[in-house]
Amino acid sequence: MGEPIRCGWAGSAPEYRAYHDDEWGRPLRGVTAMFERVSLEAFQSGLSWIVILRKRPAFRQAFAGFEPERVAAFDDDDVARLLADPGIVRNRAKIEAAVRNARAVLDLDTPLDELLWSYAPDTHVRPATLADVPATSPASVAMAKDLKRRGLRFVGPTTCYALMQATGIVDDHVADCWRAGATA
Repeated sequence: MGEPIRCGWAGSAPEYRAYHDDEWGRPLRGVTAMFERVSLEAFQSGLSWIVILRKRPAFRQAFAGFEPERVAAFDDDDVARLLADPGIVRNRAKIEAAVRNARAVLDLDTPLDELLWSYAPDTHVRPATLADVPATSPASVAMAKDLKRRGLRFVGPTTCYALMQATGIVDDHVADCWRAGATA
């Protein structure tokens, strides 16, 4: 028996296949887990997701496991340390945004995961093909606007839609993908 049918983007590298099969589109909860995803999606902006996947272990180490309390305490010395770390994406604006975002997460009036899940659409039509997958949605536009109002950065509508896909807030596995509708 051959390989299962996957979304078209998932077949080009072993990291993509594992991410697709084991994580992408599965419902994710928890403040730390969601903060990690918000951060990684922001670091991905302008890059290929494979770069982020390959650097994820180094990101986790560099960013204290993405525990918002610990990242929020980062100072200028930590930013300098991160800018010198070849294991991560060394972009000052994105590093400073991750620290600022951690502080904003701590100031939220509701847990981050609950806030993000509040943008789950009541209905969502599964895409038939990759060409049917949108880059944004009304919900991702509203999420981005709300997150920016709350002080988060690098959270535009496209980044928010990718976050929604990655965390299972929407399930965009294409219709013939073996993961389509399999949320567990």
